[in-house]
Amino acid sequence: MNNKPLYFAHESAIIDEGCEIGEGTKIWHFSHIMSDCIIGERCNIGQNVVVSPGVILGRNVKIQNNVSIYTGVICEDDVFLGPSMVFTNVINPRSAVNRKSEYARTLVKKGASIGANATIVCGHDIGEFAFIGAGAVVTKEVPAYALVVGNPARQIGWMSEFGQRLHFDKDGVAICEESKEKYQLEGNLVRKIQ
Repeated sequence: MNNKPLYFAHESAIIDEGCEIGEGTKIWHFSHIMSDCIIGERCNIGQNVVVSPGVILGRNVKIQNNVSIYTGVICEDDVFLGPSMVFTNVINPRSAVNRKSEYARTLVKKGASIGANATIVCGHDIGEFAFIGAGAVVTKEVPAYALVVGNPARQIGWMSEFGQRLHFDKDGVAICEESKEKYQLEGNLVRKIQ
């Protein structure tokens, strides 16, 4: 009987008991995967990453170096987490006050990208295929396909699933130049139509 795991973990990585790690996932140097995490197939977890208890990562999640993913975070499939970005899980932390019962949930939906050094304040969901610019501080919900930057993060446009900025015509239609995907702007929402 072969007990070899179906994922790769560098010898310096620490993986606690009780984790589920999907086939084809790679866990690199000095990363710590804590108990009761669920990590999907084909994820790439960079160097010096912490995945706290109860975190859920979907398939093909790419986590760059020095990222902390705290209890309460859920990342759906195909999420990208840039170098040194961080999640929080308590709104009002104090060292002397135990707030473990107050951890807030943050959902990062399918295909979203979060840039280097961005901070996601807990309790604010990130929509499908949203794009959070490097260094942004997210303090409210981000709609699907939105491009947000700055501190606090503000929306400056829309992004395609392919990762290109969308430019809408007078009818509210945009076509991604490279992928030819078609999108419809309806109020403050975007949906893919082709």
